[in-house]
Amino acid sequence: MARIKYTYDTQTCRYERVKRTWMDVFLNFAGYLATAAVVATFVVLIRNAYYETPQTRSLTRENESLREHHENLRAELFEVSSVIDALNQRNNNIYRKIYEAEPLQNGASTTRSNFSKHYKTILQNGWDNEDYVEDAVDKIEKIRKASSKRSMEEVIRLARDNSEILTSLPAIQPVENKDLKKLASGFGMRINPFHKARVMHFGIDFATHRGDNVLATGDGRVKLVKSNSKLETGYGNYIEIDHGNGYVTRYAHLGEIEVGQGDRVKRGDTIAKAGNSGGSIAPHVHYEIIKDGNQIDPLNFMIQGLDDHMFRTLRQVAGRENQSLD
Repeated sequence: MARIKYTYDTQTCRYERVKRTWMDVFLNFAGYLATAAVVATFVVLIRNAYYETPQTRSLTRENESLREHHENLRAELFEVSSVIDALNQRNNNIYRKIYEAEPLQNGASTTRSNFSKHYKTILQNGWDNEDYVEDAVDKIEKIRKASSKRSMEEVIRLARDNSEILTSLPAIQPVENKDLKKLASGFGMRINPFHKARVMHFGIDFATHRGDNVLATGDGRVKLVKSNSKLETGYGNYIEIDHGNGYVTRYAHLGEIEVGQGDRVKRGDTIAKAGNSGGSIAPHVHYEIIKDGNQIDPLNFMIQGLDDHMFRTLRQVAGRENQSLD
């Protein structure tokens, strides 16, 4: 039962009953509703701040999963970058050293540029847009596949068109040297054994016994044979083989020569016996590679029959600035 309210009437000096209108009832009801709404809002805010709903927990787990997925994508993108750099370096070595061609302009180097562009865009746009991230990753994957396909097709084409280059390339040591102990002096500044001054040594010296086999390091045609030299200076008895594509190999200070000018030889054929002719202080083979008229380091071409450890061993020995044998 609603309480009855009275008010004092000063004119009649009596308490008169207060009459309520519908407006009074409406205002009271509206006040109650407003108070209830404020209290309910406050309760909901406190509940949301300190208690998780099932939906909130689900969204939190989903966000954590997406964050982990994005971090994995970031790591994968960096890994793709390093792999592309390695492929780029490998392709450059293949083209420059084996095929004597310039590296592909639309190959791995372009891929690296495109990759960097897309990756920087990802970083600028952030990792919150999952659709954008997946689109960028898809573009990078397409670039990587297209680059690998283009590069490999180009290598296959060059291999087919230049199959003779692979067999004519001077790619082995000119003497049997399985224990790697015969390399005596490398390419570069060395001490001359006669006047003891530092001079440029344009080849590699392999210490041998007289009569050891001297091998052709690649297929080619014998360009020059110099024999019966009695002078104790210069190359003595020596052979030059033209391998084509601007490559010529020279084998000096030989003993008996077993080929003639114009002969065709195969890689690994015996072309002479080791000796001590010309300006030489001990039996050895002086070996040079000449590319387009310029003498270059032969060690860089000894790629057949050597694993990484063996090559590093030869590189270490050849790098010592010792006294040459000629």
